[in-house]
Amino acid sequence: MNKELQDQIGRIGPLDKAEMEKAAAYQMKLAKPPGSLGKLEDISIRLAGITGKLCNTTDRKRIIVLCADNGIVAEGVTCAPQSVTAAQAVNMTKNLTGMSVLAKHFNCETVIVDMGISCDYDCPEVLDRSLGKGTKDFAVEPAMTYEQALKGILTGIALADEAARDGVDIIGTGEMGIGNTTTSSAILAALTGLTAEEVTGRGGGVNDEGFARKKAVIADAIRRFKPDRSDPVDVIAKVGGFDIAAMCGVFLGAACNRIPVVIDGFISIVSALCASRLAPLCTGYMFPSHVSYEKGYEVAAAELKLDPWLLLDMRLGEGSGCPLAFMIVDAACAVMNDMVTFDGGGINDEYLDEIRDKDEWDG
Repeated sequence: MNKELQDQIGRIGPLDKAEMEKAAAYQMKLAKPPGSLGKLEDISIRLAGITGKLCNTTDRKRIIVLCADNGIVAEGVTCAPQSVTAAQAVNMTKNLTGMSVLAKHFNCETVIVDMGISCDYDCPEVLDRSLGKGTKDFAVEPAMTYEQALKGILTGIALADEAARDGVDIIGTGEMGIGNTTTSSAILAALTGLTAEEVTGRGGGVNDEGFARKKAVIADAIRRFKPDRSDPVDVIAKVGGFDIAAMCGVFLGAACNRIPVVIDGFISIVSALCASRLAPLCTGYMFPSHVSYEKGYEVAAAELKLDPWLLLDMRLGEGSGCPLAFMIVDAACAVMNDMVTFDGGGINDEYLDEIRDKDEWDG
């Protein structure tokens, strides 16, 4: 592994198990049947492990959106033109897209990053971290060089470091890039050994002919370029995208800084899987949001052993699930911070002793 990346990964520590045990014990003291708040309890316990504090707040929220184009669109794998990437990146800075409308409504910051947009645009509010005018067409040649993939990952780590310096309490991950369900499906197939058929969906919409071509180009690229599933950097370089490289880095960087980080949809969870394969400890810092409509999402979630919170038939991407997930995390914090204990509420809780001894409460 590249030394600089290895050094960054070395910053990632395990969750604070002692603080998690303390949080779990405190949840048992709160005035409710044990386990009755379900995942909200689990979230508060994991937050304690991330931050090393029993009580937490996530007042400052930031969604980092990585934008880049993909050369594979030349193969007719999507119905949208590449110009949409640049247009929507600009629209995000104006709070006009699905994600940015939700982010504004819930008072979340957004940082829009050009990792490799192919079309020209004029918008200084988009942060320029471009690795080039889109990737190569991986039906013809590897999507990028190994060095570009590394640089993309390190750029994502730096973006998370910047969030930490700014006092951000929780990070969300988003993307914008026409063709990136194709790159994500290719990465997922390469990392898991599953076939293109098993992990590939229709993305933003494509006819039957385009869908068949999408699966065929993925299968052919994996056969010809043989991405090394033991090296996610190699996989990203051969069949991935600049956005995925950087998003992988954001997940790693959040863990480096002990900041919780939210997974959005399909592209986001594949990036999270890449990060997890590079540094398994970083998975503990990840929170899922919604179940993506894309076929491969549940495959990646199972690989990460994460159970998404919301089932809303969403498939927009952009980070649109993150503002919703942030509110769930806020709710988990409110329960831990403000709910009365049995002692504080003057309630004798001896009646719960029997069910506390059971593995779960059937409410």
